[in-house]
Parts: sequence; C-alpha cells; structure tokens
Amino acid sequence: MQDFRVETFLTVCRTMNYTRAAEELRITQPAVSQHIAHLERAYGAPLFTYQNKRLALTAAGKVLRDALATMAHDEQMLRERVRSAAAGSRVELAVGMTLTAGEYRVAGPLADYLGRHPELHATVRSGGTTELLAMLDAGDIDCAFVEGFFDKNAYAWDTFHTERLVCVCAAGHEFAEEPKRVEDLFGERLIMRETGSGTRAVLEHALAAQNLTVDGFEQTSVVESLDIIKIFVEHDLGISFMYEAAIERELAAGTLRIVELDGAPIEHDIAFIRLKDSVFEAGFQCFFYDLEHAAGQ
Repeated sequence: MQDFRVETFLTVCRTMNYTRAAEELRITQPAVSQHIAHLERAYGAPLFTYQNKRLALTAAGKVLRDALATMAHDEQMLRERVRSAAAGSRVELAVGMTLTAGEYRVAGPLADYLGRHPELHATVRSGGTTELLAMLDAGDIDCAFVEGFFDKNAYAWDTFHTERLVCVCAAGHEFAEEPKRVEDLFGERLIMRETGSGTRAVLEHALAAQNLTVDGFEQTSVVESLDIIKIFVEHDLGISFMYEAAIERELAAGTLRIVELDGAPIEHDIAFIRLKDSVFEAGFQCFFYDLEHAAGQ
C-alpha cells in the first residue's frame, strides 16, 4: 500500500495549488506542506519550485510524479484484480478511445477480443485526445487509443494503425476551379472538430507546416460529432478534413468525395498508450498484439 503522502503529492501535481489540494483531500494546507516536505527529505531533492509566482514541478518532481502515478495506477489495478479473484468475478479493464479511433478502427477488433476473453469486463470511455490523456494520468482508464499528439517520452506506446487525413466535400459540390492546394479551399466553409480533438490537432499541425491556419478559411464551424460533420458535408454546408477510414461507407455510397490535393498526404498514427513502467506492461502488450491480430495487421 502506498504512503498517504503520495496521494497528497499527486493531488498537488494535478492541481498545482496547495490550497486546492488541501480542499480536495479534506486536510489543512499546513498538512499538505508537511507531506511534501517529508517526501522531499525522503528523496533528498526539492519537488516543487515557483516560476513567476506559479507553482511548478522541478526536474526531480517530474521524475517522481511519473513513477508514483504509475505505481498508484498499478496498485488500483492490483486491488481490482485481487477483489475479482476473491469474488470469482470477472477482471476489469477500462479502455479509452477517441471517436475516430474507436468507431472506425478499434471497436471491431476489441469486440472480437472480448468475445474470446469472457473473463474480462471492459469499460469503454470516449473523448478527445487531451481528455483521454487526463483520464489516463488520473487512473480513470488503464489504456487508450488516440490519434492526436502526446508526449511520447511520458507514456509507453505502440502504433496501432496509420491513417490518412483527407479533404472531403459533398459528391455534387462544385468548385469554381478544382482546388490543388489548401489555399485554394480558403473560400469554402471549413467544418471541423473542437479544440482538444486529435483530428483537429493533426489538421492544425499539417496547416502550420505550410505556414497556414484554420483562420485562413472564409468561414469555420466547430462540430463535436463526427457523424454530424458528415451529414453537414453531405448536405453541402461546407468541406471538412477527416480520416479516410471514417468515410469509407459514404465514399462507397457516393454521398461524399475526396478532394485530392497536391503535395505529401497528411498521415498520422493511431497510438495505443498506457503509463510507463507498469508492472502490467506484459499484459498490455498481449492485449495490443491480440487486437492487432484481430484487425488483420
């Protein structure tokens, strides 16, 4: 069992505020300070500092945070597995996935995997990449499939699939002149996902590589649902950028078409991520390889 001061430390890491941490933990602020001071003495290094009057982790603090977060998550998983074994019940697994990764790449292989492992009870959480990373850090999920950007040094990860992000429009949409570059689309309305979405981040990153931004489009609309974006584009309300895997049915049905642009294609990986150095890493690897096999990769 972990020392109670570890929970205090991780709460301060998350809130970056001693007062808010004390309120969450229902202890006094001096008690929070004492817990942190104890850990600093135990590890022989300062864990926090102030930068421009704001609390920040030191390099040593970041190392300790990452290690203790993994240990806390492992202990939680271990508790659940021990309880399940004692009760003769199923093993719990909480998986996070972005909407695109989940609905169009992961759901099928995951269903196949769960069908072959009836001892597992899976909870599936969906959200944007930023939201899922926060869930993983907080121990609310055990692993995640994301297509957005993340600190690859902070997590254990594997590439599940590489996807192509394409420009799409209604099948009957007519351009004044067929576009060849992204700039040729600036007169169109861009329908895009919300900030925090992996798809949005990949699009903005690709535009930035060409010294462009979404602000270059004459009009923009933000829609949090991929299905609604597809409906809007099918009704010729604007264009969008989506992963090709997400529009396979619409392309086959002839309701959407891809606008092929010059230059290198926009590609990005769907990654399987989990906390680093977990004692359950071997299990995560087996889970990942089974899903890869089920996906025919």
